[in-house]
Amino acid sequence: MLRGTIIKNTGSWYVVRTDDGQLFDCKVKGNFRIKGIRSTNPVAVGDHVAIIPGEAGTALISEILDRRNYVIRRASNLSKQSHIIAANVDQAILLVTIAHPTTSTTFIDRFLASTEAYRVPVSLVFNKTDLYDAAEQAQMKELMVLYEGLGYPCHAICAQKPETVTPLIEALKDKTSLLSGNSGVGKSTLLNALIPNAGARTADISESHDTGMHTTTFSQMFTLPQGGEIIDTPGIKGFGTFDMEPEEVGHFFREIFETSAGCRFSNCTHVNEPHCAVQQAVREGRIAMSRFESYLSMLDDKEEGKYRADKWE
Repeated sequence: MLRGTIIKNTGSWYVVRTDDGQLFDCKVKGNFRIKGIRSTNPVAVGDHVAIIPGEAGTALISEILDRRNYVIRRASNLSKQSHIIAANVDQAILLVTIAHPTTSTTFIDRFLASTEAYRVPVSLVFNKTDLYDAAEQAQMKELMVLYEGLGYPCHAICAQKPETVTPLIEALKDKTSLLSGNSGVGKSTLLNALIPNAGARTADISESHDTGMHTTTFSQMFTLPQGGEIIDTPGIKGFGTFDMEPEEVGHFFREIFETSAGCRFSNCTHVNEPHCAVQQAVREGRIAMSRFESYLSMLDDKEEGKYRADKWE
C-alpha cells in the first residue's frame, strides 16, 4: 500500500502522485462514500489517499486520509447532494471579471461564504482590466475597496500581460491554492502565465452572450515554478451553498456576523425581526446593500428546490 495525493480527476479516473513521486491511474475501490458527506464525487483533487498498486501503472484508491479542509458547493442538478471542488488547500483564488463576462456580486459572496464556512482564506483577482471602460474601472475599484475592507486581499491583473501577474506569484508561493471562477474569466490564461508549460487550453468568449465557453473539463493540480501548487477547476456558472442552516448563514458574512451582536434576538435572521442591528447597518450604509442581498438570496436557497445553477451566473 502506498500513500499519495490526487492531482487529477477526469470523472472516470484519478491520477495519484505518490509521496515518492510515482504516478498511478486510479479507480476508487468499491463504492465508498465519505462519512457524513453526501457528495457526487467521493474523492477530489488535493485529497491524500492510500492506494493499492495493480498492473501497468494502475491502482485502487482504498482509503481517503483525514481532510484538513475542503471547498464544497451544491451539485447543480442534485439539490440534496454536494460537489467537492478541492481538498486540503491553503487558500482559494477567486478569479472574477467586471465585464466580458460579468461576475455577479452574488456569486462572489456565495463563494466567500462557503469558503468562510470551511475556514479557507480567499483572495479576489480581478482579471481583464485592459478591457474595462471608465465606468467598469470605477466599479472594480469600488468592489476592491469593499472586499479589502472586509479582509479579502484583492489584485487587479490582465492575465495576457504576465508582468501584471507578478504580485500574485508571491501570494501563491509554497502554498496549495484553489483557482476558481465563472467560465470565461480567464483561468486557463492565468494558469499559462503562472506556469508557462501548463498548456491549458483557452477559448474566445461567446460573442452572442458575452459568456465563457468551458475549456477546462476536469480538475488538475499543477506545480508552480516558484514552489507551491495550484488546483485548476472547470468554470462554474452558479455556486449553490450547501449544508448551512438559515440561522448560520449570517455567520459566514464577516460584517453581518460582527454586527449581529447588537441584535435583540440571538437567533435573528435579519429579515423582519424588530431591533435588528444588521438591518439598521444596511440602512445606514455600514453594510453594503449588495452583500445583504447576497445574504438574503442564500436564505432563499434554504427553501426546498429554490437553487438553480444558472440563477446566479
